[in-house]
Amino acid sequence: MKMKNRVYGVVAIKSRMANWNADFTGRPKTTANGDIFGSDKAFKYPIKRMWENEGEKVLYLKSFKIDEKAKEEEKSKLQPRDLWERYLAVFPEVKAEASVTSKEILENLFKALDVINFGATFAADRKRNISITGAVQVGQGYNKYAETIIESQAILSPFRNSSEKKEEASATTLGTKIVVDEAHYFYPFTVNPENYQEYISLIEGFEGYTQAAYHKFKAGCLVAATAFNTNSKMGCENEFALFVECRDEARLYLANLDQYIGFTKEDGKAVINLAQLGFLADFKEQIAQIEVYYNPLTVVVQGESLQQQGLNYQEKNLFTAALLYQEQDA
Repeated sequence: MKMKNRVYGVVAIKSRMANWNADFTGRPKTTANGDIFGSDKAFKYPIKRMWENEGEKVLYLKSFKIDEKAKEEEKSKLQPRDLWERYLAVFPEVKAEASVTSKEILENLFKALDVINFGATFAADRKRNISITGAVQVGQGYNKYAETIIESQAILSPFRNSSEKKEEASATTLGTKIVVDEAHYFYPFTVNPENYQEYISLIEGFEGYTQAAYHKFKAGCLVAATAFNTNSKMGCENEFALFVECRDEARLYLANLDQYIGFTKEDGKAVINLAQLGFLADFKEQIAQIEVYYNPLTVVVQGESLQQQGLNYQEKNLFTAALLYQEQDA
């Protein structure tokens, strides 16, 4: 079913003794003035991995190949796939790269769950260069915890590095792991189904952005970071999500909502203050509902101002809601 309403929201990711989004030096990403932030790519990646694990078509993920037909120096070598190779792996029914038209590529792109949510740039060649602005747009996630400390840990490798200088080649090597003691990244996002309006007439049977695609995105906002346990992401988890859902065809346009959310720590718990979002009461005729999901064990949400101003405001247990979403998808 086609989705007709816009959504504005914020997702918070907690990072405890972990590194949610590192730069090329291994340190958490920072702006020029030292503010810690996470990129939209770091936000989307665990969601795409979660979708792939659930059996969905996901195009924009790194995957590998071993080409036994390659030249001798490349034979049996593990290599990342290029864009066309990934496309052909996700859509195995496509037989030959050269014969695929732009229209066929476009039709297939919208079958991938990551593309129908986040859009795509398919720059395979000049003749078939396609750019899709995603219905879901995600901003940069700034850390709102003022007392974050960056920790550096020395790690001893169990192996020596034989390429080192002679006097050092017999010793095992040292590495460094860099984490934050605690950080809370707040990501703003918008969902605008109208971004795909122009494609409806171009693709037969295509209805645009769907409720099903939004449902999958919403589920990812609740659990994907928690589910994605790599070495550097162990300790990163979803802790809060806000969804402001407009009425169908409403003409309400909002700026990023993360700037109106306050954050402090009290008695060991994260306190998320939504008082500044009280201005939404001025647009209650255009808002269908406001949903807040959070971890009640570690988070306190102060949303009384929204409840008192007649908005359809609901607070829900993040983990209970996530299980319900997964059961609905099963």
